[in-house]
This record gives sequence, C-alpha cells and structure tokens, in this order.
Amino acid sequence: MSSLEDLVGHKFRDPALLTEALTHKSYAYEQGALRHNERLEFLGDSVLAAVVAHRLFLDHPDEDEGRLSKQKASLVSRPTLARWAEGCELGPHLKLGSGEETTGGRVRPSILSNALEAVIGALYLDGGYEAARRFVEKRFLDAKGEFVESDFKSRLQEVVQKRHKVPPEYRVVETTGPDHDKTFSVTVIVGAKSLGAGSGKTKKEAEQDAAKDALRKLARRTAAKE
Repeated sequence: MSSLEDLVGHKFRDPALLTEALTHKSYAYEQGALRHNERLEFLGDSVLAAVVAHRLFLDHPDEDEGRLSKQKASLVSRPTLARWAEGCELGPHLKLGSGEETTGGRVRPSILSNALEAVIGALYLDGGYEAARRFVEKRFLDAKGEFVESDFKSRLQEVVQKRHKVPPEYRVVETTGPDHDKTFSVTVIVGAKSLGAGSGKTKKEAEQDAAKDALRKLARRTAAKE
C-alpha cells in the first residue's frame, strides 16, 4: 500500500482502512469477507461535500447560494470524481471480483468515483478532517489554488440564457474511428452563430469540451471589451 499512500499523501496508522476503501463488494462476496467500501463511501461523500462547500464559501464571497450549490454539485459529480480517481491511479489498486475484473471494472466511472469517496472516508477516520481536507485540496485544486469546474455545459447555459434568452444547441459535426473507439466532434451554437467546438470519446464528453471552449472564448471577448 505504500505506493498508494504516497499518492494519497498520508501514512495510515490503520492500513486496514485503506484496504477496506479499495475493496469492492464483488471481491468481498467472492472471498467471504465481511468488509467492503460502501460504508466508507457513505462517510466520504459527506466529508467531501463539506470540504468542497467550505472552500467554495471562502473563495467566492460574492456568489449566491444557488451558484455555489451548482458549483459544488459539479465538483462532486460522478464524472468529476471518476476523473480525479484516475488521476490518483486508484484503478490498479482496487480489489474486484472476477466478474468486475473481466468487464472493465477498474476503469468504470461508478466504481472509481465510489472508491475515491471511500478513500476520503478512510482518511477522515484515520487522520481526521484535516487529513481529508489536505487530500481533497492537494488533488483537486488547480495551480491557482481553485477547484477545477467540470460541468461547463451548465455554466454555459447560465451565461447564454442570461444574454440571449435561449439555451445553446449542440450538434455533432463529425464522427471518426471504428465503432469500438469513436471520436465525436461537436459544435455549440446559438441561432446561427458558433460559440465553440470540442471533441471526445462520447457525445457528452465532446459537448462538455465544446462548452468549455465557448466559455473560454466568451471570457476573452468580455475581457477585450473592458
């Protein structure tokens, strides 16, 4: 576990907690073990929400409750947590049953996101709130010390609705690659005007990338006018 402890940035006094956090119920059932990570996932979900809410509250003193809630929901969503789990390289350390192992469980977003929450729960039990906070902020903050928002579609819709009173529209303009490894290219438009373009391995991923591009371009235009 030492390599994972290095990635997590915490030396566990009770290594069994980390083992439990990485144990999927499929493995526990196959091995006849009593403990798997669902209880720690439950705890970690609440600890993560508290850490993120506290940081957003401090970093955005002028944001209202609605906007803060949307930011938090984006940051603790399954796709975001799965990406963070991949960054922490949790997949190779998971204990999975044979069925999950053979069907791609190590890269499945639901399993990865749940395991990440379980690790946060284990950190909280082993080192207290500060240990969990340090991990979340170390892994989830960008170089500027800010949480990286991932739900760009929701943010773009807010901006566009406010300016144009209509929602943005996403169109797939190209699909490349074989059926098992497609790449989708998407453009986001309002009326007849293109706001941004993006690509991804799924339509949802491509739409998020296009929304991110649109937000970046809108921000540049706003800055140029000031």
